[in-house]
Amino acid sequence: MNVIDKYLAPHATALSLRQQRMEVLGSNIANAATPHYKARDIDFAAEYSRALDGQGALTTSNSLHIGTTTGGSSELLYRQPLSPSLDGNTVELHVEQLKFAENSTRYEASLQFVGDRIRSLRAALRGE
Repeated sequence: MNVIDKYLAPHATALSLRQQRMEVLGSNIANAATPHYKARDIDFAAEYSRALDGQGALTTSNSLHIGTTTGGSSELLYRQPLSPSLDGNTVELHVEQLKFAENSTRYEASLQFVGDRIRSLRAALRGE
């Protein structure tokens, strides 16, 4: 089972991070009119690299600590606005929508890669 985990792990990690990023970007869009709301984002490349290097998981030193899954500890960064708003809101709707659409497309591509990997595993198990 460990071999299958390694075979699918990079794509599962990408899906998890893309899903987290989609939630953050969706929150930014939902709060576009909220005064003093600060737009956040995840640096996907840095988080993906850190997760694959094994640095993404938190260590627990006490049995009462709550563990996380890979990618669950993604660092949220603040986005610097191109043109700041007078009410302190840093959400630029057009930027957020573009980032959301790009992330959605990449999420779908990751799903396709996982599907292709599973199909090739099935083919190998059937001896094709």
